[in-house]
Amino acid sequence: MNILVLYANPVETSFGAAVHSLIVERLRTKGHSVDDCDLYGEDFDPRLTRAERIGYHDVPANIESVHTYVERLRRADALVLSFPVWNYGYPAILKGFFDRVFLPGVSFKLVAGRTVPTLHNVKKVAAVTTYGGSRLAAFLVGDPPRKIITRVLRATVKPGAPVSYLAHYSMNLSTPASREKFMAKVSAQMDAF
Repeated sequence: MNILVLYANPVETSFGAAVHSLIVERLRTKGHSVDDCDLYGEDFDPRLTRAERIGYHDVPANIESVHTYVERLRRADALVLSFPVWNYGYPAILKGFFDRVFLPGVSFKLVAGRTVPTLHNVKKVAAVTTYGGSRLAAFLVGDPPRKIITRVLRATVKPGAPVSYLAHYSMNLSTPASREKFMAKVSAQMDAF
């Protein structure tokens, strides 16, 4: 498959960077074509400009400022997201990617004022992430990143596409053993992807 890996972490020495490297390595080892989109490395600008917001619904002109990212998304058969959860949300750069690239005419269309998902080229989705806090703390605040991936993004891609969400909670209390165990889960998930 052609897999778009969206990576959002500014620290190249972080555990998240090691996880991202493992994801890309395992997918390539299994023969997939990987488009490794390092949002920080590519200096992606997450800010939706005034002009972009005004022209948001003007299909196809609305993609002009992000056309290379739209084309990469359209080429993808699958999507893997690798990011840390900060303040129970996405890093701003990843949220900005969704705001600027998942546009009308790209990930959905408007029909009689209602959104109709159109990102049906994506047949599989996985998210791999880390949380500083516990699973219980995330649950108590509604765990927005998990819900957006497993509900909103799931509804945007090909109907019935499998969606997985791997999270290492309690990174603030993690140990070499807990991190190694998580890396083994990620490796197995990517090998089976």
